[in-house]
Amino acid sequence: MPRSRAGGPQKGGAPKKRIEGIVQITRKGVGYVPWPVSTQDQSRGGPVSLRPSRGGDPEKEDIEIQTAGLGGALNGDTVEIELSGLYPRPKGKVVKVVQRAKEEFVCTIKGGLAIAADTRMYRSFKLDDAGTYAEGEKVLVRLISFDGNGDPRGMVVEHLGTAGEHRVEMNAIVLEHGFRTDFPADVAAEAATIERNHAHTIKEEAPRRADYRGTTTFTIDPLTAKDFDDALSIEKLPNGEYEIGIHIADATYFCREGTALGKEAERRGTSVYLVDATIPMLPHELSGNVCSLKENEDRLAFSAVFRMNDKAHVLERRFEKSIIRSDKRFTYEEAQEVLNTGKGLFIEELGILRQLARVLKKQREAEGAIDFGDNEVKFDLDEKGKVLSITRKERIETNSLIEEFMLLANREVAMHISKLAEKVPEKNYTFLYRIHDDPKPERIEELATFVRALGYEFGNKQKKKYTARDIAKLLHEIEGKPEEHLIRTATLRSMAKAIYTTKNIGHFGLSFKHYTHFTSPIRRYPDMLVHRILESHLNGKPITRKEFQNLERLCIEASQKEGKAVEAERESIRYKQVEYMQEKVGQEFDAVISGVTEWGLYVEEKISAADGLVRVRSLGSDFFSHSPKEYALVGQRTKKKYALGDRVRVKLVAADLAARQLDFELV
Repeated sequence: MPRSRAGGPQKGGAPKKRIEGIVQITRKGVGYVPWPVSTQDQSRGGPVSLRPSRGGDPEKEDIEIQTAGLGGALNGDTVEIELSGLYPRPKGKVVKVVQRAKEEFVCTIKGGLAIAADTRMYRSFKLDDAGTYAEGEKVLVRLISFDGNGDPRGMVVEHLGTAGEHRVEMNAIVLEHGFRTDFPADVAAEAATIERNHAHTIKEEAPRRADYRGTTTFTIDPLTAKDFDDALSIEKLPNGEYEIGIHIADATYFCREGTALGKEAERRGTSVYLVDATIPMLPHELSGNVCSLKENEDRLAFSAVFRMNDKAHVLERRFEKSIIRSDKRFTYEEAQEVLNTGKGLFIEELGILRQLARVLKKQREAEGAIDFGDNEVKFDLDEKGKVLSITRKERIETNSLIEEFMLLANREVAMHISKLAEKVPEKNYTFLYRIHDDPKPERIEELATFVRALGYEFGNKQKKKYTARDIAKLLHEIEGKPEEHLIRTATLRSMAKAIYTTKNIGHFGLSFKHYTHFTSPIRRYPDMLVHRILESHLNGKPITRKEFQNLERLCIEASQKEGKAVEAERESIRYKQVEYMQEKVGQEFDAVISGVTEWGLYVEEKISAADGLVRVRSLGSDFFSHSPKEYALVGQRTKKKYALGDRVRVKLVAADLAARQLDFELV
């Protein structure tokens, strides 16, 4: 939240108000700082509201700062500002940059200057050694100084290569979002030592752990997976019940707090997934070897083990450090083939797991869980990274099988700690939860208006509040319809973001009262924290007040880094989509109208999911006006209407790789 401060004495009156907050800067170089609801007027000795009475557009509510008044502030910086006026809207200027959001920027050399890839960086960098690099070269620049007067000074810290080359562009995306592609020397040294001593570690640890090496165990992962952080085991009990083990790589055993590896995992926060590569959170010695639950190799794990009946009810649960040995590394397709044909390794075990997963899914759906589906695309690349084809990924039942057991483990771990906290309130059973808040009423109302414009009923108009069941019902109704993806995307955008926190409010999308992330410690730092805290609680050592305060900070940082990793992944997909379409200028495609604005129609190509703009001026001689209520452009003379969800035939007329933009025209 922004904080308000009184400024120093001013000539001719009371001190001016100073407000501290985070500035968001648009592509035009205009800044906005959130406007506090009230502040302390020290000249009068009491709280007063300074906010003008108005509602609507956040940009009309927040304090506007023109480029000349930014004082060298950049997007995301924490700044101290002075108000300069309230009407017709709040305005101010930056008097101090309190903290930089980032200091390194990916840039392209143009005309002796370094032009930032971040479009919200409104000035070019001056480099002392700009002449060292050729026109079009990409570099990583560190900000040296910038006070808003003239261009910022910078220095090159890494030469990336020539713009347009596949590896250069992918590395640039990672670096631009604050992630590194290499590991510091001390981290690499620790990882090498752990790998070298792994056989001894296994021998030493085995007697202290639950041993599942004699139980049927296997992994099921994508064909391209390089690390395996979860495995399933199954044992049929004499009474007809089942013991299901969900075994998770014990990465925290190797990444101890205070070590170089532990600090690096915290700093990175997550692995980053690009079109053709993974930037791992942990070095390969761990992520691809000693932590990975590889076939026919002994591995350390943290196991969630459940006794279940054929109705998938959990009758008994335990969580324990273990040692396992995977009997088989299945791909999703291989496991599905066994289930489809009834032939192959572990057909009985896979069949039981499939049946339990189906029941678990049905139970979740009955409780109102939302299945957002997915719209992932798969890229077929040649050895140089050139896209040969793009297809939509097909979701098969073994995907769902694994998902259900991972959800089960995550929910049961969170529920276990919550019940401990209720039983022994005097102990500090603090935990890390993955929460998903209810959507804001205004966002869900917008969604309701949107889907009704497409011809669907949504919820009960008599009810004031929409539930997860209403959304789940809608998504079920649109399955297989041309507008399915469109509505799913709009629904996702109306949701709150899932985050990490110590304050449990449940998970709206999953309809779970308790949920955490326990199942992916190789690639997510929050899962590592969950392992540490769970182990501590199981050992009867609740975390201290100091550890609790630190945990809150780590939750916030993990949520932020997750967001940056998602942005990097989307940007890599967008880049390769535009690159793929570059060679198809002039060709025609089937598409759906995915957005309507006063300047044109956004369309999404059917196969590749690449989207682009049909500019309003290309629609013909008629004048088209924007009808927001109909989500349409309507011709004034012809009454021709182009509405959201309409299927159209389009021709690609331009592809701008640098700007990641496609331009289409209607056929």
